[in-house]
Amino acid sequence: MNGTTRANIQPGIEVKIVLKQDQRSGHLTSGIVKDLLTNSPSHPHGIKVRLESGEVGRVKVIV
Repeated sequence: MNGTTRANIQPGIEVKIVLKQDQRSGHLTSGIVKDLLTNSPSHPHGIKVRLESGEVGRVKVIV
């Protein structure tokens, strides 16, 4: 599943995000969702989330 639809993402699920500084390289960071930061129902670049580690980025893959 991709991370462009907010309904697919809930706190507690494992995802892979791209951090702001990694957008050019495309490096993905894994973690557990703590908060959803995007309010709209979808976003073409991925829903922005905060991981339990504190990192913020857009969801690319739902594990």
